[in-house]
Amino acid sequence: MSDRIDQQREEVRFRVLRLIESKPDISQRELADELGVSLGQINYQLKALKERGLIKVGNFMRSDNKLAYVYQLTPKGVANKLAITTRFLARKRQEFELMKAELEELEREVNKK
Repeated sequence: MSDRIDQQREEVRFRVLRLIESKPDISQRELADELGVSLGQINYQLKALKERGLIKVGNFMRSDNKLAYVYQLTPKGVANKLAITTRFLARKRQEFELMKAELEELEREVNKK
């Protein structure tokens, strides 16, 4: 059970890192909305990423004069994202192979009738 939870957390971290890399000025609320997770979970993830040295957080002023943040992956963050991507890809390939085998079995069952 813990392994599955760890995989889910890693997948959220992976998606957070990908979004930050592609949209450094994304807000926490936008991250939460795009990933379908709570704002609290995003806040927790960002703090953990910062504490682990995977991202840098900087301030900038938006045009409406509200303080906002910009997120940047550190070299350590880029390396971590690559490692997570490799594991994520391996899991998705395994899931694909299992799904493919299941589909083939179902097709055999349908074709027998």
